[in-house]
Amino acid sequence: MRPLTPADLNPAILKVQYAVRGELAIKAEELREKLQGEKHDLPFKKVISSNIGNPQQKGLDQPFLTFTRQVAALMEYPPLAEIVKDKWPQDVLDRAKELQEEIGSIGAYSHSKGVPLIRKHVAKFIEERDGYPSDPEDIFLTAGASAGVSLLLNVLITPNVTGILIPIPQYPLYTATLAQFSGVALPYHLSEPNGWSTSLDEIRAALAKAEKEGVKPRALVVINPGNPTGAILDKSTMQDLVRLCEEHSLVLLADEVYQANLHRPDTHPFHSFKQVVRELNSPIPLFSFHSISKGVKGECGRRGGYFECTNISEEVRALLYKMASVSLCPPLSGQIGVDCLVRPPRPNDPSYPLWKRETDTIHEALRHRTQLMAQRLNSLPGVSCVDSPGALYLYPKLELPDKAVEEAQRLGRSPDTLYALQLLEETGICVVPGSGFGQKDGEHHYRLTCLCPGVEEYVSALENFHLKFLKKYGGL
Repeated sequence: MRPLTPADLNPAILKVQYAVRGELAIKAEELREKLQGEKHDLPFKKVISSNIGNPQQKGLDQPFLTFTRQVAALMEYPPLAEIVKDKWPQDVLDRAKELQEEIGSIGAYSHSKGVPLIRKHVAKFIEERDGYPSDPEDIFLTAGASAGVSLLLNVLITPNVTGILIPIPQYPLYTATLAQFSGVALPYHLSEPNGWSTSLDEIRAALAKAEKEGVKPRALVVINPGNPTGAILDKSTMQDLVRLCEEHSLVLLADEVYQANLHRPDTHPFHSFKQVVRELNSPIPLFSFHSISKGVKGECGRRGGYFECTNISEEVRALLYKMASVSLCPPLSGQIGVDCLVRPPRPNDPSYPLWKRETDTIHEALRHRTQLMAQRLNSLPGVSCVDSPGALYLYPKLELPDKAVEEAQRLGRSPDTLYALQLLEETGICVVPGSGFGQKDGEHHYRLTCLCPGVEEYVSALENFHLKFLKKYGGL
C-alpha cells in the first residue's frame, strides 16, 4: 500500500503558517525538555514562553479569578454545593444553581449557538457597555474568538477570488485562515511612527491594488486593541473606517478580544465598533468578537468566546447557524466562562471585594510591566518601541547590523528570526519574529508578551543579549 504523504493532502494547508506556534515555539519545547536532563549545558535555568498570550501557562502563572473557578467547579460537580454551602459566597452558589437549572449537565451538548440564557447575558453585557440594544439571537457562542473568526472567513470567502483586508502587522490567525480557505490577503500597513495608527490612505491603496488585480474585496479586519501592536483606535478613526466600509460595501470584522486590557484608560479608552455603527446609524454588516482568553481572565484553555452579528439578515444568520451546527456546540466549560466574563460580581455581591482585588492586581501588574519594558527597550541602541496603551504585548523594532542581515540570508532565515533564535538559545526567552506578523521590507521586529513575572530579571536578560548580539555582528 502506498503511504499517505503531504502531496495527498489539501494543497491549501501547505500554505498555512502560524508563527506564534511555529519554529521558535517548537525549539522552545525542545530546550524545555533538555533542561529536565541532569547534564544539560544550557546557559539558562528555564524557558520563558513570551511568544503567546497565554497568561496562566506554567512559568507565567497569572492567578485565576476565584469567582470563575468556583462557579466552574460547581458546574463540573454539582454535589460540591453541599460541601461548600457554608464556605463559599452565596452569589457563587446562586450563579451555579441558576446555570444548572438552565443547562443540566455540562456533559451534554447545548444549542449550537450556545446556551440561550448565556446568550441573553451576553446581549445584556453589550447593551450596558454600548448603550444600544443587543438581541440574543444575534449572539453566537464559540470555542474562543478564533473559532468565530474561522467560521466567518469560511463563509465569506470564495476561493482565490475574495480579498480580505488585514492590518500589517497582524495576528497570524488571519493569514493562516485565509490560506486555509484560499482567500486573498489584502494587507494595509499601520503607521509605527504614529503609534501604530490606522491609515485610511493605506486601506484605499490596498483596495485599488485589489481592483487592479481582479480580486473582490469583501471584508475589513480591524484588531482593536491591536495585536501585536497594542494600539487603541480613537472614535474619529473608527467612524472613518465605518464610512469607508459603507463606500466599498465591506463587511467589518472587529476583533475586540483585548477590550479589557487598557493600561491608560483615561487617555486611551476603548470604544466598540457596535457602538460607533449604531451612533452613525450605519447599515454596514458587522461581526464583533470577544473572548475569555484575554483581559484579566486568561482562561485560554477553556476555549470560550462569542461573536455578535450587527446588520445581518435573518437569511445570512440562518446560514451561519447551519455552519455552526456542523460542530454541534462550543465547549460548555467555555460557555460557563463567558457567562462569568459578562456577568462578574457586582459591588454588593459577597464575591465582589475579592474579585475587585484580584482584577485590580492583574491590571496593575500588566500596566507596570508594559511601561517598564517599553522604557528599558527604548534605552537600548538600535531598538525603538511604542509604549502600548493596550493588549498584552510590545512590538519593538530592531535596527540590525549588516553582518547580521547577511548571516540570516546565508542561513535562509529572516534577520529577526536569526535574532529570536539566538535570544532563545542564549537566554531561554521565546519571542515571535516580526516576519510572522508582517512588516515593511527591510524592517525587523519581534513580539513579546508583558505577562512574565520577575520583570527586572527578564528585561535584564533581553538587554544583555541585545548588546552581545550587536557586538557579535559589528553593531557597537
